Amino acid sequence: MKYTVVGAGAMGLRYGILLQENAHVEVDYVEPTAASLKRIREQGNQVWKSRDHQNRHLLPVNIYSPEEYNGDPDVWIFFMKQMQLEDALTRLASKFKEHQTALGAMNGMGHIEKLQKYFADERIIGGTAMIATILNDYGDVDFMGAEGAGSSAYANLTEQDSAVLDDVLVDFKAAHLNPTKSNNFMGTLLTKVFFNAVENSIATMFQSRMGELMAYDNFLEGIARPLINEAYDAAEAAGYQLLETREEMVQQVDYVSNVANPLHFPSMYQDFVKGRPTEVDYINGWIVELAKKNGLKATNHELVTNFVHLAEAMRKYRKPVDQTHDKV
Repeated sequence: MKYTVVGAGAMGLRYGILLQENAHVEVDYVEPTAASLKRIREQGNQVWKSRDHQNRHLLPVNIYSPEEYNGDPDVWIFFMKQMQLEDALTRLASKFKEHQTALGAMNGMGHIEKLQKYFADERIIGGTAMIATILNDYGDVDFMGAEGAGSSAYANLTEQDSAVLDDVLVDFKAAHLNPTKSNNFMGTLLTKVFFNAVENSIATMFQSRMGELMAYDNFLEGIARPLINEAYDAAEAAGYQLLETREEMVQQVDYVSNVANPLHFPSMYQDFVKGRPTEVDYINGWIVELAKKNGLKATNHELVTNFVHLAEAMRKYRKPVDQTHDKV
């Protein structure tokens, strides 16, 4: 299998590098962000890779702008920010072929509908990745956690068995992405969305590591559980079945905060401190809209969405502090 990763950010680089180094498959990168592409080329078509801020070294990558790229991958892997995807797809539209598959494992919701404009449903794979990664700067990625840390899950949009998905899972297992297969498409995607609606948004508002949120004794019951309950109410009203129960989702927040990634700053925080727009509208805001469509209100998620946007507006007066390299 040959892969083309669209978006040379934190997760795009992590997936691509792991596929190259561990699965020994061919990987190209398409970088729609001009400043990022320029930096990587200035580094000699190489990116910096480190793990937990250690062993920083350069790795070669095959990288192109959307307009330059003429490759023919079996699978396109999309790791864009939600608000950047439509432009990238438009620029790449003439490159897509009927035999190719699109895999989207992006944060938030909204990307699947955009992919459907270019790929048949049976050629779309949705994924979710619980893999902590930091983009220190353009062309400079930091893998958090030991080799093989984290997990991921994937499902075909049709929820049918797929030979392509099976082949992808073989490569992803070899890459140490710890993949699992699901036949519940929306449940697979919403697992990450509902988790991020708690951890990412709250950690960003208070500029904290995931584990630091637990310093508030009532975080799980007073903040996480009400947000999870609202999200599950909206999903159930829409007819979606999650992979975990509500209680299991609360336990997942607890485990990730205290055990798996207590020192991690989520990707939304990374965007926030660098002055970029956050994806809160595609996470908490998406849950608000899902609830409305099904006759419910998600007032807690609406408040969190507005608070994150307020925090973004306050950057005009007080520059956030990037703590991603601070020693613990």
